[in-house]
Amino acid sequence: MTQEELMLSNNLLNEFKTCTQLQYSGNLNIKSSKGNQWNFYYRLGRIVWATGGIHPFRRWRRQMAQNCPQIDVDKIRLSAKELELDYWDYRLLEILYKKQKIQREQINTVVENTIAELFFDLAQEAHFTSVTCHRSQQVILEMPMSFTSADIFLTQMQESWRLWSDAGLANIYPDLAPILRKPEQLKQLVNPSVYNNFVNFINGNYTLRDLAIKMKQNVLPVGRSLLPYILKGIIELVEVPDLPLAVLDTTQNHTVAKSKSASIPLIACIDDSPQVCKIMEEIITSNGLRFIKIQDAVQALPILIQNQPDLIFLDLIMPVASGYEICTQVRRISSFVQTPVIILTGNDSLLDRVRAKVAGSTDFLTKPVASDKVMSMIRKYLQTPNSSVKLSASAVEK
Repeated sequence: MTQEELMLSNNLLNEFKTCTQLQYSGNLNIKSSKGNQWNFYYRLGRIVWATGGIHPFRRWRRQMAQNCPQIDVDKIRLSAKELELDYWDYRLLEILYKKQKIQREQINTVVENTIAELFFDLAQEAHFTSVTCHRSQQVILEMPMSFTSADIFLTQMQESWRLWSDAGLANIYPDLAPILRKPEQLKQLVNPSVYNNFVNFINGNYTLRDLAIKMKQNVLPVGRSLLPYILKGIIELVEVPDLPLAVLDTTQNHTVAKSKSASIPLIACIDDSPQVCKIMEEIITSNGLRFIKIQDAVQALPILIQNQPDLIFLDLIMPVASGYEICTQVRRISSFVQTPVIILTGNDSLLDRVRAKVAGSTDFLTKPVASDKVMSMIRKYLQTPNSSVKLSASAVEK
């Protein structure tokens, strides 16, 4: 790391060192000129937790998958009030620990990995933009479960950033997702097995960090291996949304509201066509059912996770991500394994049906959509004996 690069974060380094020297207890908030922010929680000069950044939910999911595989993250529900806490992720660790679902050693590993990741992001952000620091002496985490010296992370941060920069990745953010743009060109450069791996994983749904967890590697070799293809334009790095946890309804009339809403199925429609979404909404709501439309394929997964629909209509042909890709992603989430996914398509070919079946679809519905076909499909899959949600007669006949 050059002296110029060291200067980029001198004010940050001094801030962290000051917190250590003062045996500071409280919250160190750091904001960048790009609008990103991080919170580092201190107790007696040691960092006990950190949060913030671009993808706090993806990060938490990765840490749990890597260090607490016994926890099914998709079954976790947070109240809207809990999500308002900056340290909701730490609170979840506390709850899981109190319920004896995870061990203290697992928490220590999650804490250390989380802080190290955020230190790296901070170093990369500060390399390109200015940052400001603010200390608040309010002690938020009363019972910290892990105490770590900031000096250790400062050393790790500088070494990680040096290696990342030396690999030519300084401009590559690990929270970006690679997507294959020139498959035919890639076919000529790699063997078939490598090509199949690229097609399966380099689809714009997984960030570099997500891929590293899936491949059981550090993010550095993953970024380094993809860099030649990125430079040739075969692979493009794109921004992706976070993957929030599902939210509980915690209103005053929670019990009543829950029982009422449980009897009214929620139908989702993922289609980039505003006209199709409008028609589907009119059909479904006029039959007394709840409806949610999703026109941006990139936003589909987080919206589905947050709303947990009972049945999903999914367009086959969409920009960025196809219906096949989205269906595959949906089926990987435990709470959607049994959810009916109906493919919407204007091309009802045998090949399309086979590919959709392999991806995990339940059935096909050809366009243009019609009220009787849509409602027939809903009745078919939400009135089966194994279904936990059934349509009321009044809702169907309305």
